[in-house]
Amino acid sequence: MAQPTPISCTPGLLKLLLVLLAMALSVYIVGPPLYWQFREGLTLVRQAATCSPCVCDCTLEAGLSIPPGLSNLSFSDCGKLDPQFRQDMEKNFTDLLSEELRLQQTVAEENREHSVMTLLDAKRLASQYQKEAEKCNAGMETCEGARERAQASLLAEKKLSVIWEQRARQMGWKDK
Repeated sequence: MAQPTPISCTPGLLKLLLVLLAMALSVYIVGPPLYWQFREGLTLVRQAATCSPCVCDCTLEAGLSIPPGLSNLSFSDCGKLDPQFRQDMEKNFTDLLSEELRLQQTVAEENREHSVMTLLDAKRLASQYQKEAEKCNAGMETCEGARERAQASLLAEKKLSVIWEQRARQMGWKDK
């Protein structure tokens, strides 16, 4: 009967397997991002080839100043040549400006109301703390008065004790 020959793992074969495993792992990790970047690049090239250039007069009018929050520099003003489109855009622009002003006014009103409510809460808390402080001061005055009366009473008792001790000594009492 023939016995199977043992499979020997030579160091060269082991190195080759490790290199192949490392290459497969790096392709698995790096491959998908590279694929998507390549695909997006192709899409951009195709879009650039199909889009015709826009020829327009894109100078800004001196009378219109765009607030910083509304300026969008990514689109050119190519429709200014068409009077109807221009009129619609000016209406839209004024509508946008008026809407922006209304929003800013609403936000300012909300901030004012919040400030008023916060101020009222602060006044209420200050009044409450003032009442607590007055109670505490009244309690301190009561305690101080009681302490002064107790101190006066103690002083009177000490004087009385000294008088009694002197009488006792006069009658012959001695300390042991």
